[in-house]
Amino acid sequence: MTKTFLIAAVLGLSAYSCSGQKHGQSNEAPANTLSKKEKAAGWKLLFDGKTTTGWHTYGATAPGTAWQAVDGTLQLDGDAKDGRGDLVSDEEYGNFELQLDWKISQKGNSGVCLYVIDNKEKYKYMWYTGPEMQILDNDGHPDGKITKHRAGDLYDIIKSSSEPVKAVGEWNHVVIKSLNGKLDFFLNGVHIIDTHMWDDNWRALVAGSKFKNLPDFAAFKSGRIGLQDHGNTVWFRNIKIKRL
Repeated sequence: MTKTFLIAAVLGLSAYSCSGQKHGQSNEAPANTLSKKEKAAGWKLLFDGKTTTGWHTYGATAPGTAWQAVDGTLQLDGDAKDGRGDLVSDEEYGNFELQLDWKISQKGNSGVCLYVIDNKEKYKYMWYTGPEMQILDNDGHPDGKITKHRAGDLYDIIKSSSEPVKAVGEWNHVVIKSLNGKLDFFLNGVHIIDTHMWDDNWRALVAGSKFKNLPDFAAFKSGRIGLQDHGNTVWFRNIKIKRL
């Protein structure tokens, strides 16, 4: 083997990882897709990266025009004058694990709600029934100065144990797991909320919150996933869920 050929061979091998993949490629599935392993495990996409299929505005039958699939993200245009409103999943979920990525605009506010009952005649807003994982620009939005209102908090109920949130404009990865009342939040790989719903302690927490006068708040064990329109631009991607 010539010296030139040997160098070329070594350089060629260096373009591959130990797993046999080219340099720069990931073992994970591309954005807004599922790997074979995830499909086999029962994961389902809630956003295909191209359309708003699977979602509708709270209290309506279709998504508002302020929500659009843009460059592989599910984006709420905070400057839109029409087509506003919270977005909820077409399907309801009981025990589940939800994963998604989000990023927020400067001074922005949004959230991910759970167990939303889509009945606008009875419940004016989705947060009348659905507890929320807060999405926030902690430094730029006034809620950042309020305990239990910061990014990752179980909004107005439990303060997150730490704040591994990234800078405004960067993607944050969320895992929310709810199994037989056990509720866990993870933000960027860090376990930040660990609680139980629907027991005496939970009822005491709700009684001490702004939701105390909403008798059906967090009262349901099955409901829709909600993405909040709080008036600011927010982006989501890689939204997927698995029933447990």
